[in-house]
Amino acid sequence: MRILSIQSSVSYGHVGNSAAVFPLQRLGHEVMPVYTVCFSNHTGYGAWRGPLMSGDDVREIVTGIDERGGLADCELILSGYQGGSSIGDAILDAVAKTKERNPAAVYSCDPVLGNAKSGCFVAPEVQELIRDRVVQHADIITPNQFELGFLTGTSPSDLASTLEAVKQAQQIGPQTVLVTSVERPEIGDDEIEMLAVSGDEGWLIRTPRLPFKANGSGDVTAALFASHFVSGKSLREALELTTASIFELLQNTLDSGQRELQLIESQNSYVAPQRAFVAERVL
Repeated sequence: MRILSIQSSVSYGHVGNSAAVFPLQRLGHEVMPVYTVCFSNHTGYGAWRGPLMSGDDVREIVTGIDERGGLADCELILSGYQGGSSIGDAILDAVAKTKERNPAAVYSCDPVLGNAKSGCFVAPEVQELIRDRVVQHADIITPNQFELGFLTGTSPSDLASTLEAVKQAQQIGPQTVLVTSVERPEIGDDEIEMLAVSGDEGWLIRTPRLPFKANGSGDVTAALFASHFVSGKSLREALELTTASIFELLQNTLDSGQRELQLIESQNSYVAPQRAFVAERVL
């Protein structure tokens, strides 16, 4: 499957395209990465070097891909963190152009906005862009529970309210929603869940909660889930495979004692994860 992935790039560590591209390639997909920034490292370090790309830069690169015929058989478009409205507009233009060339192409948007602990950490213009102009054009979205609430003007706190928020998101546009971190009173602090809904079908899956956070894990999650689902896996299979791969990647990273994702060292986890998690039907 040919994939257009418009995300950030870092030289040291793994976030954005630097996290998503290799796992997709390891699964056998042809990935066309387009960079929105070219940084030395992710911004979580507090200091970084390198340039921001402009919306026009992104358009030029996508136009060049199109001139080579690269959009004609592109089946999936991925986008992640959007640093400004010009990049968002360029991504929407890329989605429209790709769907002109291949009407069956699927756009999967990871609406990176923030989390429950820190709230929104992107600029107000980016919040409005994603909520008011981008999500409507997505076929798949992969928000965390906080981001789902922001997009729908709700405050999901248990399974019922999260499912209701997903239904409201579907009314906006995207019919497939992966909620990447479901927290609810019924489960312990040492566990975490993901919820996948497509149309009127929904599955919930639970794993142990590992005692750390690794930058870039959400980018890998979004990429794996969308690629599995669009390439023909069932919703349940896409969720279970993604969960197993991500848990193994995070466990390997924790065991290594390193801050950055052990992305290359975990390459077999994307193809044949050793541990399985079973999803429960909730819709």
